Amino acid sequence: MTCPRVILGVSGASGAALALSAARQLAGIGAEIDLVVSRAARLTLTQECGADAYQWLQALAIRSHDINNIGASIASGSVPVAGMIVAPCSMRSLATIAHGLDDNLLTRAASVQLKERRKLILLARETPLTLAHLRNMIAVTEMGATVMPPAPAFYLKPSGISDVVDQIAARAIDQLRIATPISQAWYG
Repeated sequence: MTCPRVILGVSGASGAALALSAARQLAGIGAEIDLVVSRAARLTLTQECGADAYQWLQALAIRSHDINNIGASIASGSVPVAGMIVAPCSMRSLATIAHGLDDNLLTRAASVQLKERRKLILLARETPLTLAHLRNMIAVTEMGATVMPPAPAFYLKPSGISDVVDQIAARAIDQLRIATPISQAWYG
């Protein structure tokens, strides 16, 4: 059986640990990761996760693409991938995807997932939400994306922030339906 190929986009929103956890868990299930990271995301990774966080993220990826390389393989629908997760997804990236602006490789790759009817999971990071944010979330949902704010599963009684982050990332991966579910389930 071949390993699923998944695009992991990382925007500059707070929540960079979500990207690291998603990459670690995708690698753990044998997924081939195509990574695309915005300039702002590199800063956020350093500020929130440490100086080496971007290198750790790149080490988990099979392919790492420059955000400005609109000609990269993942910019084409002819390249078979199982889907894409944007973790975290800034409101700027969400708006760009919602309006089809495709101004960098992250937003172009997301648009390709939509046009090819593949899974696109957006871990939208902002609070409170403006009407513009909500309308953009509706727009991408109507196009087929899944908007998944990184809300903690308090009912699982996490013992710390890493449990919260890992559960959110696992839920996003489960949305791709590429492997047996890896998130912790609620059994009542």
